[in-house]
Amino acid sequence: MVMLTMRQDFRAPAFAPASVGEIYAEALAMWEWADTHGWDMAVVSEHHGVNDGWMPSPFTIAGVGLGRTKRIPFFISAALLPLHDPIRIAEQIAVLDCAAPGRLMTVFGAGYRVEEFEMAGIAHKDRTKILETSIGIVRDALRDGSVVVDGRTVVVTPRPVTQPHPMLFVGGGVPAAARRAARLYLPMMPMNTDPELPAAYEAESKKLGYTGGFVMHPNGPTFVHVADDPERAWAEIGEYLFYETSTYASFQTPGQHSTPVVHADDIEGLKKASNLWVGTPEAIVAKVNANPEIAALNFHPLAGGLPPRIAWESLELFEAKVRPNL
Repeated sequence: MVMLTMRQDFRAPAFAPASVGEIYAEALAMWEWADTHGWDMAVVSEHHGVNDGWMPSPFTIAGVGLGRTKRIPFFISAALLPLHDPIRIAEQIAVLDCAAPGRLMTVFGAGYRVEEFEMAGIAHKDRTKILETSIGIVRDALRDGSVVVDGRTVVVTPRPVTQPHPMLFVGGGVPAAARRAARLYLPMMPMNTDPELPAAYEAESKKLGYTGGFVMHPNGPTFVHVADDPERAWAEIGEYLFYETSTYASFQTPGQHSTPVVHADDIEGLKKASNLWVGTPEAIVAKVNANPEIAALNFHPLAGGLPPRIAWESLELFEAKVRPNL
């Protein structure tokens, strides 16, 4: 059985009918629904200064989600660590792990949007150096309970329940990021499926004598929507999905490659994207069963401010007619 993941970014663009409050309420309700229906993972990311309200506080909303659910793990993919104080992040992770042991997993990324670094007063060119140093601080603080920062010893409490520390990943999309992950003795969650990344990770790990790591490749559609009438569904969801994909594509920097990115000039172009699945229950079942290498079906039910009513119809149809036949 493939993993079922549900992403929420809490975006509420001005043209969409749902308010910010409605998007938050429905997104949290969907995570609760996924929890009670045995889904495998809830996912949240981080961006700042986006005028549609893209969620900027991933640990805060993960805490709310963990409190609203009983068993589903929350995956922060990714937390932009150079924008934060690593000691405060270590404390937040420790608190959440004590409240919901083993249910929080975090990917740390360098970030790439220049605007976000300008907001934080941090030099964009320094982000990867800051990332590596900060991940080391978070890891050591969680593992040891204290860490030396700039010559001073900082005590971090509480001690997390998960030992030696809650699950941490290093993000990125280039071989240098893979080598960084190995140097930090942590697994890697890359932003693409470039085969150079696991090769670089393995080579660096071998050089260091590190044998406990791995690279978790993203594999599977990044948007799934189930409808009895796909053409009608496209007419309903097209503008929201086009907004979602076009704005995300505009964030990317030159030379950057991210699996979720879709480059399309219009809705007809979206229909051809291999990582956007919109289809009947029978069609979705056939696509999954014809692709045994798929690791996960990644749902983003409120993408681009998609109206909650339409999102719920898709989720319920998936649960009723797709999932039993996978």
